[in-house]
Amino acid sequence: MRIEVNHRTTYRYDAPAAGLVQALRLSPGPHEGQHIAEWRVETDADGGYRERRDVFGNRLCMFYAERPLSEITVTVTGLAIVSDTAGVVRAPEPLPPGIFLRSTDLTAPSAPIAELAGRFADLPPLAGLHALCGHLHETLRFDPDATDATTAAADALIAGRGVCQDFSHIFVAAARLLDLPARYVSGHLARTEQRQQDAAHAWAEVLVPDLGWVAFDPANGLCATDAYVRVAVGLDYLDAAPIRGSRRGGGAETMTVAVKARAAQIQSQE
Repeated sequence: MRIEVNHRTTYRYDAPAAGLVQALRLSPGPHEGQHIAEWRVETDADGGYRERRDVFGNRLCMFYAERPLSEITVTVTGLAIVSDTAGVVRAPEPLPPGIFLRSTDLTAPSAPIAELAGRFADLPPLAGLHALCGHLHETLRFDPDATDATTAAADALIAGRGVCQDFSHIFVAAARLLDLPARYVSGHLARTEQRQQDAAHAWAEVLVPDLGWVAFDPANGLCATDAYVRVAVGLDYLDAAPIRGSRRGGGAETMTVAVKARAAQIQSQE
């Protein structure tokens, strides 16, 4: 599938913010089943850029604003060509798998998560993960007002609701309790029923014995297909967030996000 992405994020501050620095993990890398035909990241403010790979292998661009800003917009436009690999992910791996058994504050185990993982402990790993994915999809309610970026998996599970970030954190935490390396993934999902979204998408990848890394999307109850553009990975949201930043002053901050990810039309040649 050819997927066009337009991802726009605007930050507004009550007063000019000085020393603005933003870490941008907005550019996907190529791997088996994912080819990046075009990709561009732009800001509407003057500043310096420094690009590198982070410890997880993500493409990281650091932006440093030249002067205080009351508003800044970051725009991503791109075209990815994705093939369906039945959820199996074969990408460059800079870290040993054991790193992804580590818990974080957002994926810390709890008694309810341990009970959840225990329901699937007697199944073969792949079957258990499919069952866990389906269970979360069926039992958790998608509610964008119930949680925020700081909500831990344990709290979201108790609440029984959240967004794709929460579904993924719970899935990752449970998989690690099953002694399976698991990681958080940020990216885009091309949707047919809803063209504009107010956030990028998130899912999870788990290392399945004798198979490799497999991508599961518990928010939708399925493995990743050719409708998914994989951008960044990490132990949790904080490692793979599209944009994270720091500043001095500025007062209160307001962020608005608009995302369009859709199947691109293939133009015929006459």
